[in-house]
Amino acid sequence: MRALAVFFVFVLALPGTARAGDACKQMEMPPYKVAEAARTALLAAQQLDEVDAPVALIARVGTDLSKQGLVYSHAGFAVRDHAHGRWTVVHLLNECGSDRSGLYAQGLVNFFADDLVNQDLRIVWFAPEVADRLASRLQRMPRHSLHHPRYNLIARPGSEDYQNSTAWIVEVVAAALADRGIYDRRSAYAFARGDGFVPDTVHIAYSKRVLGGLFSANTDFTDHSVGTRLSGDYPVVTVRSIFRWLERSGYVREQREWRSGVRQRAMGPA
Repeated sequence: MRALAVFFVFVLALPGTARAGDACKQMEMPPYKVAEAARTALLAAQQLDEVDAPVALIARVGTDLSKQGLVYSHAGFAVRDHAHGRWTVVHLLNECGSDRSGLYAQGLVNFFADDLVNQDLRIVWFAPEVADRLASRLQRMPRHSLHHPRYNLIARPGSEDYQNSTAWIVEVVAAALADRGIYDRRSAYAFARGDGFVPDTVHIAYSKRVLGGLFSANTDFTDHSVGTRLSGDYPVVTVRSIFRWLERSGYVREQREWRSGVRQRAMGPA
C-alpha cells in the first residue's frame, strides 16, 4: 500500500489546473477502477525500472478507436527522475472539452485513472542517443515546450493554428532529433516529415459529423482543406503513426505491450 501511495502525489498542471476529458465534472472513481489503474501503474513502473533509459513513450486507451482500426488513443513521455517523481508522465491534455490545452506532469496512477476504455498498455523505449536528447529537453520544460494552447481533436498535421496531444509528441521528438536546436513548431514538423513521418488518414463521413454530434469546442473541421472535408478523409497524427515513424526510422530500442493484462509476444496495430 505504501508503494501505491507514492504514485498519487505527483500531479501538476504546468500552466494551470484542469481536468482531461469532455467535461469538468468532479467524479469519484469506483474503488475497482482505482485498483485497476494502480495495478497498471505498478506494472509500468516495474517495466520502466528494468530498462536503463531516462525516458520512454507510454500509451493508453482512453477512447475506443477500433472502428478506425486503431488501439491507442493517447500517449505521453514517461520521464525518469523528474522533479515531480521517479516516473512522471509529461503529456498534453485537452482542458475540459474546450478549445484549450495544457501540458501536464502526472504520476503513473493518474495517467491510467482518466476514465479509460481499458488498461491496455504499450511502452516504447528510444534508442539511447535519442532518449538522452529527448530527456534533456523534457527536463527543461516548460522552456521550449513547443506547446500551442489552441486545441483541436483532429488538428491538421503541421497546423500552426491548432495542436493536439499526438501532434505535440511528434514535434517534441523531432525537435530533440535535430542536430541543431529547433524551437518552433513549423520547423519541428517539417523535420519530422523530412525524416519519414507520415500521418494516418481517418475517415469521418459528413453525416457522422452532423448526426454524431462531432461539432464541439474541441473539434474544428475548418482546420482542414475544403477538399478534405468533402471527402471525409482527414490526415491526423495518431499514436499508431508515431510508433510507425519511430520503428521505420530506427529510433526504437525496445517495445513491450499488454492487452487485458497479458504480455504480448508480438506488437499488434497501435
